[in-house]
Amino acid sequence: MKVKVFANFREICQAKTVEVPADNGSRVIDILETLIRMYPALEEEVFTPERTLKPFVHVFINGCNIIHADGLETRVREEDQFALFPPVAGG
Repeated sequence: MKVKVFANFREICQAKTVEVPADNGSRVIDILETLIRMYPALEEEVFTPERTLKPFVHVFINGCNIIHADGLETRVREEDQFALFPPVAGG
């Protein structure tokens, strides 16, 4: 599955898109766990100690925020568009 990453997540992954093996699960949490195994520095940027998404970290599947679906338990398919956004500040 292709995971699009943005802002400082791109710096950590050294890419705009990361290929994550989809056979490791078909839920958002599975994809994120695999991504973190590939790029351990993402863990403290993405998850709280309770294994929830940090505030203002967003995951979109096919353009829809997972908070409007089943959260980290949202099912994904290989052909879905998966995007991971870090907190963004600006002014």
